[in-house]
Amino acid sequence: MKIQESAENYLEAILILKKRKGHVRSIDIAERLGFSKPSVSRAMKLLRENGYITVGADGALDLTEAGQTIAERMYERHTFLTQFLMDLGMDREAAKEDACQIEHVISEEAFERLKAFIESK
Repeated sequence: MKIQESAENYLEAILILKKRKGHVRSIDIAERLGFSKPSVSRAMKLLRENGYITVGADGALDLTEAGQTIAERMYERHTFLTQFLMDLGMDREAAKEDACQIEHVISEEAFERLKAFIESK
């Protein structure tokens, strides 16, 4: 299922923060992405309604299986593409920014072929 780029970014942020902190709340997402708390709250509501996250009684966010799958795919693409661009000589921040754009538009087939090509070298 194709979801919007912003939803992919939110899911990826939840995954990253969960790995770093062990728990995630909307305020953590707002701080990481630089969005207002109301904007993040609306996004979390949509992600919950679409079955990508659950929200605990304490406000803790968890990824569902579907949300986890998308988040891990985006995170893998982001880290792989960032490293690839840095290997080509780009500085880290520029590579991260470009990787963030590319990760949302590259097809699964193109990404897998690029990954296989690079890993075979």
